[in-house]
Amino acid sequence: MKDFFRRVHELVGKIPEGKVATYGLIATLLGEPRNGRVVGWAMRKTPDNLNIPCHRVISKSGILAPDYAFGGKEIQRALLESEGITFEQDGRVKLLKHLWDGKET
Repeated sequence: MKDFFRRVHELVGKIPEGKVATYGLIATLLGEPRNGRVVGWAMRKTPDNLNIPCHRVISKSGILAPDYAFGGKEIQRALLESEGITFEQDGRVKLLKHLWDGKET
């Protein structure tokens, strides 16, 4: 499990500013398409000193992380908005516009 978490952290660190990825996309890019939920666990267990942009990882429907993740959805949304991410009227990220293709920058 530690190796998978490390790989998740490395990949999430490559998501460029202004883009987002889904838990499932991260899992798929790592060759583990059924482990989207484990990606969520890895995000929750990310040590602060790694300085990884965990706020750029969202659900497949564009919904932000649960309230406990960043101290509230407002914080994650503010971080994303500061990077140019835009939202639908219902609060979901505009995935068609901002979804990362998984290619390194």
